[in-house]
Amino acid sequence: MNGDEQLLRGRVYGRDHDDPDPGPLPHRTYAVLIGGPLDGLLLDITDRRPEESGDGVALPTELGRFPGGRVLYDPRPGVGHRLYYSGDTP
Repeated sequence: MNGDEQLLRGRVYGRDHDDPDPGPLPHRTYAVLIGGPLDGLLLDITDRRPEESGDGVALPTELGRFPGGRVLYDPRPGVGHRLYYSGDTP
């Protein structure tokens, strides 16, 4: 694991990188992002509707294949609270 990967692990996607406490908050639900440029980050899914639970997400980032683009993460059947990297889009 390189220094950038260590920096991301356990942090919440969307929280300011300068935040002194970028970790998860109590009483919130998070999914772990697996693989890709956001590997190890936590995504707050507290406010997702139940019908959205099977949907993937497209997250804006400068870290993907297309700077300023989005990285795609999708759930896998039978695996809760984890989203797996599935590609990049401009």
